[in-house]
Amino acid sequence: MLDPKLLEILACPACKGDLIYDEENQKLICEKCRLKFPIRDDIPIMLVDQAERF
Repeated sequence: MLDPKLLEILACPACKGDLIYDEENQKLICEKCRLKFPIRDDIPIMLVDQAERF
């Protein structure tokens, strides 16, 4: 589980928008950009080229 304080400061690297934490799938989701950023070993991978589109 990610630290709630970290979740407060993280933003989408593409649009600087808010992210939604999907704890079950270990993803951070930007609904505006329609990107899902993976979380590996409790570290968010905030690279647009590593994100998956939905």
